[in-house]
Amino acid sequence: MTHSESINELATALAKAQGQIKGATKDASNPFFKSKYADLASVWDACRSALAANGLAVIQSPSADGMRVSVDTLLTHASGQWMAGTVSVTAKEDTPQAIGSAITYLRRYALQSFVGVAPEDDDGNAASAKGKPAETVTPKPSGYDDWRDDLEAVADNGTAALKSAWQKSPKDLRDYLQSLDKGAVDALKAKAAKAGA
Repeated sequence: MTHSESINELATALAKAQGQIKGATKDASNPFFKSKYADLASVWDACRSALAANGLAVIQSPSADGMRVSVDTLLTHASGQWMAGTVSVTAKEDTPQAIGSAITYLRRYALQSFVGVAPEDDDGNAASAKGKPAETVTPKPSGYDDWRDDLEAVADNGTAALKSAWQKSPKDLRDYLQSLDKGAVDALKAKAAKAGA
């Protein structure tokens, strides 16, 4: 972490803001780990007012070098004092969706760390097998795998063909795909767009 020559005014303002910052609500779900987490919007909701009321602002700048994604975070004070740091991670895939997800992930964790937002903690309970039982996972609908393969093949025929096949598909199959991985739907659309209208 780097900072301006002096941070006394920034530190005083941040201490006041932290007294007003709330815990971030865990309102987003991760179906793969059967857990809930505080998304970026919830983290911002928890701290935005307190930061603004104390003359503090956060600026985040993402960058990517292939699959290596970084986010620079700058916490500034009305006095001109500042603190900055960078976090990096390797995206899961070299796709716009994966890069975007990595950027959002880094922005969320950097913001939480810089300003002191704590999500409502249920990680300890999960680790010790206490607390609420894990959410049940929706079972895969019958015929899902074949339908998914068919959609992949139809996407090669363009957007109109994919749209038609999607609209004719059973709702439970569409809902399952969207809840499992919204990025997969975007990938199908991108594949169809590349193939042509």
